[in-house]
Amino acid sequence: MTDQSTAAGSAGPAGPAPGRARMSPRKRQRISRGVQYAVLVAAVVVLALLVNWQGLAQNFAKLDVAEQALPDVFTVALKNTIIYTVGGFVFGSLGGLLLALMRLSSVRPYRWIATVYIEIFRGLPALLIFLLILFLPLALPGFEVPGGTYGQGILGLTVVSAAYMAETLRAGLQAVPKGQMEAARSLGMSHARGMISVVIPQALRIVIPPTTNQFVALLKDSSLVLFLGVSGEYVELTKFGNDLASTTANATPIMVVGLTYLMVTIPLGYLAGRLEKRQAKGR
Repeated sequence: MTDQSTAAGSAGPAGPAPGRARMSPRKRQRISRGVQYAVLVAAVVVLALLVNWQGLAQNFAKLDVAEQALPDVFTVALKNTIIYTVGGFVFGSLGGLLLALMRLSSVRPYRWIATVYIEIFRGLPALLIFLLILFLPLALPGFEVPGGTYGQGILGLTVVSAAYMAETLRAGLQAVPKGQMEAARSLGMSHARGMISVVIPQALRIVIPPTTNQFVALLKDSSLVLFLGVSGEYVELTKFGNDLASTTANATPIMVVGLTYLMVTIPLGYLAGRLEKRQAKGR
């Protein structure tokens, strides 16, 4: 009896039955992925069968309506969008650089002013800023924004972009090693000359990728210019598409405008990604 119990205790747990070996993690992953692909294909097929393609084409891809958008979508709307965006980006970058330097200043009032501006205009919706600009003549009788309609659009984008560019540029300035300024001072440069000649150029190279993304975001924000009531030769892409869609009672112009945006934003986004990878390799 004792020998039987000892033999039973020394025996290990029973192994898996023949033909029922455990599935490897890689095989489980392949099966799971195959199931996901099958579900995705089934969903696409069901969607393709349910959608009224003729109705979609009639309302969103009508060729004769799309032809009405040409060439004005490029010669007027896209041109104005670029004017608003480039103007807002240039002045916003200059304002952002000034705010970044003030934020890093040893003078407290400068830091307070920069902080208040950045926090306020990063916290407000961009649409609200454009509406405030629209009512400026009522609040300040006799005041006119230089540049007329273009000036108003660029002012709105400048106010928005300066707050965001300030933080981007501040990060770039802080990323420059302190030894660079110390080396500039050892060569007899003043603090201001060292910032202009040594620190700021290096900071600008550091922030090229994120500023490219900022430009793309500003390009899309330029659509808010329509709330300024622009018309005629001053319309940007969104206003142009909306007006033509209202005239034709068809959404094709909106699709044309969307494709035009993508023609600009996708290459810029790709460029920003390439710059980020190149910068990462150089570190």
